[in-house]
Amino acid sequence: MSVATADRARTRAIAVKPTLSTKIRSDIERRILTGVWAPGHRIPFEHELTLEYGCSRMTVSKALSELVQEGLIERRRRAGSFVCRPRVLSAVLEITDIRAEIGALGRDYRYELGRAKRRVAKVIDLKRLGVRAAKQVLAIHCRHYADGVPFAVEDRLINLDAVPEAGEADFATEPPGTWLLAHVPWTEAEHAISAMAADRTTAAALRIAIGAACLVIDRHTWRGARTLTAVQLVYPAEAHRLVARFRAGGN
Repeated sequence: MSVATADRARTRAIAVKPTLSTKIRSDIERRILTGVWAPGHRIPFEHELTLEYGCSRMTVSKALSELVQEGLIERRRRAGSFVCRPRVLSAVLEITDIRAEIGALGRDYRYELGRAKRRVAKVIDLKRLGVRAAKQVLAIHCRHYADGVPFAVEDRLINLDAVPEAGEADFATEPPGTWLLAHVPWTEAEHAISAMAADRTTAAALRIAIGAACLVIDRHTWRGARTLTAVQLVYPAEAHRLVARFRAGGN
């Protein structure tokens, strides 16, 4: 290798070397996304991080500011920085854990994974997630039971660019919704509620008659500007209802 070639290689290596603020941001993001730091957890104070990384307070502040912009943490005056708790912005329904929902009804819960496939994002995946680009997605199809009877079927798409840790999660034993609520902070959610007549596949999955009425909830969740997941939940209409309480005038 010539000296000029070696110099160019060193220049490229230097160019791609992450900055210290990027390393701090990545370290904190990884702890949040893996569940080491759960929603509500206090991030170490700036002076603690400066000692840990041996850097200036300005470097730490830059990393924390980027995490705030991404919607992962919030900064509270005189209290410090905390992992964001999920918030529903003007949503009719809260995002609930189906396992907890069934348990609250006093019924026995069972979960069954149909398939979980990691793949290169297709055009149809991008359209469903509402994003222009994504490298990989995780497509999951599963079923939830209450007292041994099908309660809902779930068809979920996870954006692995935004939630890479989901690619290593064991969804054979843990429902994806339960895992996401426990490990992945989100800042915005949207529900679209509709009805459908069960086709042959849906009827077989829910053990209902073909053409029976079903309740459908299509949900998207975001963290900042990044789409995390898109999921469709289908329930037998005769066994499920939605309830939302409102007050006039915002009181």
